[in-house]
Amino acid sequence: MNTSKVWYVTGASQGLGLILVQKLLQQGYRVAATSRNAAALKQSVASAGNDQFLPLSVDLNSMNSIETSIQQTIASFGRIDVVVNNAGYGMAATLEETETKEISDIITINLLATIYVTKAVLPFMRTQSSGYFINVGSVAGFSGAPGWSVYSATKAAVAAFSEVLALDVKEFGIKVTVAEPSGFRTGFLTQNSLAYTPGKIAGYKAVKDAQERYLAMNGKQAGDPERAATIFMELAENPEPPLRLFLGEDAYKRVAQKLAVMQAELEKWKPVTIAADFN
Repeated sequence: MNTSKVWYVTGASQGLGLILVQKLLQQGYRVAATSRNAAALKQSVASAGNDQFLPLSVDLNSMNSIETSIQQTIASFGRIDVVVNNAGYGMAATLEETETKEISDIITINLLATIYVTKAVLPFMRTQSSGYFINVGSVAGFSGAPGWSVYSATKAAVAAFSEVLALDVKEFGIKVTVAEPSGFRTGFLTQNSLAYTPGKIAGYKAVKDAQERYLAMNGKQAGDPERAATIFMELAENPEPPLRLFLGEDAYKRVAQKLAVMQAELEKWKPVTIAADFN
């Protein structure tokens, strides 16, 4: 692996982001990592040298804060080769019982922060004529479950953003992958990573059943974050990484089933679809 590469990782205080940063530093990479609390982040990876690790306190709600962190990274390491837009959290609730501010907040962190970080980094990667973005989405952005409508919307948007971004920046030697995991054992279903509103409205049985099922999975998810982190590192060394990569057997099964349903529906409604054109 080319350990001269510089990585910039958001959402590095816990879960997959923290595991990835620790692995990168162990391998000798230079890493800038963002958290709301840089001091706590530094303690989590205390073995790293100051010339190798740059913990950054960043407000992902603020474009100014993001741009400052990118400038600090360039000042410290001279370049940015790989960006992992990992920051995000889940939201399980019926739409009726979700506050408007909660909707705005999750869109800001799960989607807008990814867009803002990418926008801030692109001028440097374009000058380098190289770079790689790994945007962390979710299988829920392609095949969602009841009760996760707003969360799934943010992750579907991350996937769409990534697909078009890849087309836009290909000529500059910049690559993009949207990684879409299923359930991983990262603490995602804990209070720190999940905005959960228990349903009180009568009905919504599918939502309540799904919430109960998913919350019972906490600590038992099949996905291994250590393996996911290793996969990210391998992707960064691959000259032709995939545009969309689903992670986990559950993700594979859900995507395969959804594709079959979509194909069948597409063909069933083909006459209506093409009837919308001028004769």
